[in-house]
Amino acid sequence: MRPVEQTPTEATDYAALTTLYGVLLGTVAVIARSGEPVRRAEVPVLAAATFALSKLIVHEKVETWIRQPFVDEQGDRRRPKGRRLRYAVGELLTCTRCTGAWSALGLVALRLHAPEAGRTVATVLAASAGNDMLQAGFSWLCAGASTREREAAEPLPRFSRSAA
Repeated sequence: MRPVEQTPTEATDYAALTTLYGVLLGTVAVIARSGEPVRRAEVPVLAAATFALSKLIVHEKVETWIRQPFVDEQGDRRRPKGRRLRYAVGELLTCTRCTGAWSALGLVALRLHAPEAGRTVATVLAASAGNDMLQAGFSWLCAGASTREREAAEPLPRFSRSAA
């Protein structure tokens, strides 16, 4: 991550994003006081849902429309575009960890505001995250099997015995 001095932003641009996040977080805390609490057992589902949602927003083609005003995408290269706050939002939308913090806030807010809807959305996204993990594991196993198959098909090197 480049320092503020090396980007077309000002510290106040990041302060605006931090302030917005803080206000939203405070609002969620107020809602939490009067609503049904989030149980500890729900945290892994919410974590998996946050992973899936942030990956979806930052990486998937279907969500290009969200990134397009803030991110220049050319092939696999993604760079924030514009200046000031627009650029800072572009940085946010190219970072799964950054977007994950906002995704978690939104998912927990939904869970507190509308518990059944929040649980349903979190479950769908967590199942998607599970699918991602299983697909990655399957690809890893297949790649390992292909490597072993190629190695088994290669002829063994012959060693010559030199006369002593």
